[in-house]
Amino acid sequence: MRSGSSFCASVKSGRECVIVMRRRSFLKAAGAVAPAALLERLALGQNGGGASGVGPVSGEAHVVGQGEDRFGEHHPLGFTTILFRVGTKESGGSLFAIEHRGLGKGGPPEHLHLYQDEWFYVLEGEVRFRVGGKETVVGPGESVLGPRMVPHCFAGTGEKPARMLITCTPAGKMEEFFRAVAVPNGPKMDAALFARYEMQYVGPGIVG
Repeated sequence: MRSGSSFCASVKSGRECVIVMRRRSFLKAAGAVAPAALLERLALGQNGGGASGVGPVSGEAHVVGQGEDRFGEHHPLGFTTILFRVGTKESGGSLFAIEHRGLGKGGPPEHLHLYQDEWFYVLEGEVRFRVGGKETVVGPGESVLGPRMVPHCFAGTGEKPARMLITCTPAGKMEEFFRAVAVPNGPKMDAALFARYEMQYVGPGIVG
């Protein structure tokens, strides 16, 4: 039988009936469902209803040189200096990336992110991590993932300062957070501060 653009041919052999549907009709139906599901997930920040969504990307390509900040800025944080490598707007909110340079024997309090997965890649030196209650030391070329809703913290621990790349996906309010804290005589990293940027304070960090 025919109905609009759809077509089914029924071939009967005994009690068996094989239903043949045009490939075009199948792809059209699948194509209508998949983008809708994808868009819904992106609109929710890939977190099942969280506040950190994504938007259109900037469409511009920028090369950020070694030792340079994406915006030519300086972000001191006491135990380290931070370079912004990928800004939130460049990825439409899907990614924010920073580099720690001169990471000494110190680090942030233990905390968790409500909506971001945080990925750490050590470039130089050694960094001690605590993720989900377990501690490990990570060296050059090694990486660690701090999933959303999982408590984590880190601290430089080697004889020499470490260098480390961190990405947050989606970006959420992480760029805002680092702009607020990575300044001379920055605010105290307490529960109220973390809550302001979609995180939860868990407790003291690692003593490097």
